[in-house]
Amino acid sequence: MTRGLSFAFFLRMVVALALAVALVVWLKPHGWGAWFVAGILMFVWAAGNAAVLTRSIEKDIGALETATIAIPERKIAAPAERFSDFDGLARALSEASIRVERVLSDASESRRELEAMIDSMQDAVVAVDAGGRIQWTNQQMQRLMSGPAAGNAVRVGHALVQTVRDPEVLGCVRVAIEAREVCERRSTSLLPGKIFEVSASPMPGGGAVAVLHDITRIEQVERAQRDFVANVSHELRTPLTSISGYVETLLDHETLSPQAREFLGTIHKNATRMGRLTEDLLVMARIESSEQELHPVRVRADVLVRDAVKAMSGLVHDSLALVEIGDVSDSDVMADTDAVLQVLSNLIENGIKYGRPHGGGQSRVVVSSCDVSETPGGAAVEFSVRDFGQGIASEHIGRIFERFYRVDKARSRESGGTGLGLAIARHVVESLGGRIWAKSEMNQGSTFLFTLPRVGK
Repeated sequence: MTRGLSFAFFLRMVVALALAVALVVWLKPHGWGAWFVAGILMFVWAAGNAAVLTRSIEKDIGALETATIAIPERKIAAPAERFSDFDGLARALSEASIRVERVLSDASESRRELEAMIDSMQDAVVAVDAGGRIQWTNQQMQRLMSGPAAGNAVRVGHALVQTVRDPEVLGCVRVAIEAREVCERRSTSLLPGKIFEVSASPMPGGGAVAVLHDITRIEQVERAQRDFVANVSHELRTPLTSISGYVETLLDHETLSPQAREFLGTIHKNATRMGRLTEDLLVMARIESSEQELHPVRVRADVLVRDAVKAMSGLVHDSLALVEIGDVSDSDVMADTDAVLQVLSNLIENGIKYGRPHGGGQSRVVVSSCDVSETPGGAAVEFSVRDFGQGIASEHIGRIFERFYRVDKARSRESGGTGLGLAIARHVVESLGGRIWAKSEMNQGSTFLFTLPRVGK
């Protein structure tokens, strides 16, 4: 209760008390009839006083209600009219209105700045509510969908399906709304000749926001690079084969001087390395362009491990290395046999080349497999190839699966590596629905691991 209202009640109570005392003094020598008349008079006075007070309060409250409803459309400055009992409340409402208007003004300015920033984006952005109705879009989305190739204007309040007919975009938004998780997909049918990366994220209040990133130019450049690498590698195969053949023929002559034999040996070594590089480049180009189709079949994990070790017997014999088969799983996996054998062979070859212990000695490699259940893709079989060499520094672990990335460039060239083996392994494993990674400690060796989907028996 405000100070004015308290004072009014206090004043009325003092007046009522004074009247009551005066009546008591006046009625003391009279009888009960006088007391009855006095009671009626007091009741009439109290009723009239209550009516006047109620009318005054209702008038002030009505004015305050009208002013409160106007928040924040207009400010309630210092009240022009006096509220007899509610002046303090009127001033508080006026101050609250000013603060609310300031907050809303700041929020409106922030919204305009955010809209301006999103409108300046090169990516198309659209926000939908929980029912899939468009709430907001930026200018890039409006230009994208109102062009001659699309022909559908973006209308706020309409369903997204009325504007966008691409199943990948709609499916991505549906996952974000229903599953409340980020969804990423690739769209090739939204607009003719255009390729988009679609990312949809759930909004806290329901609904989702989708971002469409045009990667057409990037895809064209990458396709041109793959075609160039594939064409160059293909053209280099014939001359390199000829060079290696002629050099081998020359090395068979017994009349060669030691110096000539040394030169020819160097030529043969580098020609062989170039031949392996072109073969790996062709394999990489086919994998990245999806020309090399994988054909997953049901195969036992232990069979893959034993076949891979058997296939590397020649290299093991020549390098005097020790390759062991550890614990293996007899579960079935879905895998392209040739492709997985190539992955295991690449990992075993790396272990033989770089798995010599610190200070020298014989390379030792252990190939194993085991069942795992807690993976993002469900049940799987985990394959591992472990060596006991010098290990890999932590700053290199995250990049060793990149093309042509080398931890020790000089050592890689001496061993004849092409820098593509791990990149090929990563592409193959990911294409089969698995993942690949590495663990290592300096002077304790390295372990390369990858998973393949497990098939129930």
